[in-house]
Amino acid sequence: MLAVSIHERRKIVRLALESPLTEGRDGARWYAGHQALARALSRSAGVTVHSYVYLPQEYEEVQAFGRGQHVGGERLMYNEVELPESSDGDFDDQAFARMQSRWPLGHLAWVFGVERDQLLRLRLLPTTRVALDDATSDTLLEGLLRGIAA
Repeated sequence: MLAVSIHERRKIVRLALESPLTEGRDGARWYAGHQALARALSRSAGVTVHSYVYLPQEYEEVQAFGRGQHVGGERLMYNEVELPESSDGDFDDQAFARMQSRWPLGHLAWVFGVERDQLLRLRLLPTTRVALDDATSDTLLEGLLRGIAA
């Protein structure tokens, strides 16, 4: 199954394959190594496709594809991040949010014109599931995407 979620205001489409391979933490790792869909979409649709992996407590990664080729990306391992300390030994939430805005997912959120938290909540938007082996799926998918292409 292909799960399709659309943030209509910002014209962001989230595509996620749904299978036992893509569930949970192991699923996030699976996505990190399987970018064929992103490559194919970038080639056939003539757009830049961004793929991201978010594993809380471990890492975040963004990859970009254009014309079927890898054109950029970055991975940030959380255990390698050095948190600055303020003069009173405290590091507040606002300072941490500013720091995260420069991380891969923060930068991608900026590119899309949303907040980092909104990007991470795309999976909570209303989702349409499209069977990949159904002949009517192309029509369904085309109808879903028509509104944002304008």
